[in-house]
Amino acid sequence: MPLPGRSLSAQLVWPVVGLVLAAVLANVAFTTWLATRAAVVAARDGRQRVVAALDRSRIALTPAVVDALADLTGSQFVVWDDDEGRAVTTSIGPVDDAALAETLGSVGAGDVVTVAGRGYAVGVVHARGVRPERAFVLAPVRSLAATIWSAAWPVLAVAAATLAVLVPVGLATTGRIARRIGLIERRVERFSEGDFAADGSGGHAFETDEVGRLSAGVERMRMELESLRTRLVAGERQRLLGQLAAGFAHELRNAITGAKLAIDLHRRRCQPGGSTHQGSTSDESLAVASRQLDIVEEEVRGLLTLGTPPPTAPAPVDLDRLVGEVRDLVGPRAAHAGVTVAGSPSCRVEVSGRRDGLRAALVNLALNAIDAAGDRGRVTVAAESIPSGVALVVEDDGPGPPAALAESLHEPFVTGKREGVGLGLAVAKAVAEQHGGTLAWSRTAGRTRFEIRIPATSPIPAEPVA
Repeated sequence: MPLPGRSLSAQLVWPVVGLVLAAVLANVAFTTWLATRAAVVAARDGRQRVVAALDRSRIALTPAVVDALADLTGSQFVVWDDDEGRAVTTSIGPVDDAALAETLGSVGAGDVVTVAGRGYAVGVVHARGVRPERAFVLAPVRSLAATIWSAAWPVLAVAAATLAVLVPVGLATTGRIARRIGLIERRVERFSEGDFAADGSGGHAFETDEVGRLSAGVERMRMELESLRTRLVAGERQRLLGQLAAGFAHELRNAITGAKLAIDLHRRRCQPGGSTHQGSTSDESLAVASRQLDIVEEEVRGLLTLGTPPPTAPAPVDLDRLVGEVRDLVGPRAAHAGVTVAGSPSCRVEVSGRRDGLRAALVNLALNAIDAAGDRGRVTVAAESIPSGVALVVEDDGPGPPAALAESLHEPFVTGKREGVGLGLAVAKAVAEQHGGTLAWSRTAGRTRFEIRIPATSPIPAEPVA
């Protein structure tokens, strides 16, 4: 089970949102500092210009002039009589002279004072006339909060709009990526549980990004693991089948040998001139019984090919003679089933192989064909030359294998017959592979054709005509 943890969306989106917020706050702080600094410098420069202008002029600061200057500059003016200790003229309005004297008594240029509940930066102009007057230029000072807000709100507005778009888009994008990665995670988890069945996603082959390529790679891994498991299971089944078949065939072969010896002994006792002679009918029955035992012995040889290959070295095998022997062996079974067994023109080719194994494989194919053809059916057993070598061919006009078994017909214990074991084709396939060939089958024009295809060694020279 996967360990609980933060989702991929949280790991991708929220760090980005945090970085944006940090950048916004840094931008706000820097912008506010610049705006505040600029406001302070602008207020100071404006105040100094007013003071310098008044200092150069000799205009009498009458109430009308003071009010006009206040309207023009946005600053307040107080004309103070130092001898009388009172305000001669002011644009602020009615004020308490005592409070005003206390506030302005010791201030200098650049100081900040509070008059009538409002802050002002002070500029001082000394009169050049006879009267000892001073003119105080009071420039309004904006509050720090107002300065910060005026500088910060545009940046904050842009940041809020950016986050309003970024967060949903980021969550949607990362959510889509997270869902695709989640599908891959669930598929890999199924692989770890041994389930390699396709889930219909197709590996997201239409995606060309990194996640799509990862999904396609996981799909290829699934197919390889499924193939590997199939091969491992088939190999283990083949190994166990070989061990079982070898043990079973050994015991059965001993029994067949004993039965054939008993038939031979009985035949000798029943020869003409013996005391128990019963005529030709008994001889024919014994011959049929002996031939049936020969067939069973061939099937036992085929079972032995599923185990360890025989230690005998390959030798030249005349395929025409081999096919003739097989037709003779299965003849009684075919006659009993009402099936005609035919051959084909000689191919006059020999191969290097193990005669017993090839004969056992061909007998198994021929017996299957006889069972499939049924009464009045026709079976062909032949050797044919093909471009890649030679083929041992068995054809029948029966209904053919069931369609559901077409892909697994060569596997052990797979059969379409009600009482079949499913080892005949497994024997034929094993023999074909031992000889460097293959087993193939096809269904054409109402006939089923099985071929053991093996490389040819050399053609057999034709006998001279007398």
